[in-house]
Amino acid sequence: MAIKARFALFSLLALLGACSSHAPTPPKVVEPVVMAPQVYFSPVAEDVLFRALGLVGTPYRWGGNTPDSGFDCSGLIGYVYRDAAGIALPRTTREMIGVRAPTIDRGALQSGDLVFFATNGGSQVSHAGIYVGEGRFVHAPSAGGTVRLDYLSNSYWNKTYLNAKRVLAPTHLARNP
Repeated sequence: MAIKARFALFSLLALLGACSSHAPTPPKVVEPVVMAPQVYFSPVAEDVLFRALGLVGTPYRWGGNTPDSGFDCSGLIGYVYRDAAGIALPRTTREMIGVRAPTIDRGALQSGDLVFFATNGGSQVSHAGIYVGEGRFVHAPSAGGTVRLDYLSNSYWNKTYLNAKRVLAPTHLARNP
């Protein structure tokens, strides 16, 4: 009987406690968290970046693919990726844009990504560069010029922009804290 009496007493206390407790607080409304795009840091991408920036000022030469002979746009990209990352890329921009690599949204560009342009009008690739960050890219633009930095937001590059590829494998990238 003592067990039944204890049970009855605890039941009565629980019932009375429930009646005298405060009303439950309404659940907090939690605003959705908007995550910034993941930014990665890659020592290889950094090597590509520094190698490309180190070639600024090298003369343009159609078909050129070394610092001594000069560069055209695809020759510059091929040289930088071979020298800094050990990656062999195709020789022409048309072949480069066809490489099996992820296509990257313009807002998700990271240092080392390849950027492609249709400078002859239409949608046919005719020019490329290496994205270096902060909206800028390195490229070998035209006869009589030199390897230089330009902004993607420049009206000419903005209107001729096609897309971008990430040829550095994401598995080799380390997450930036």
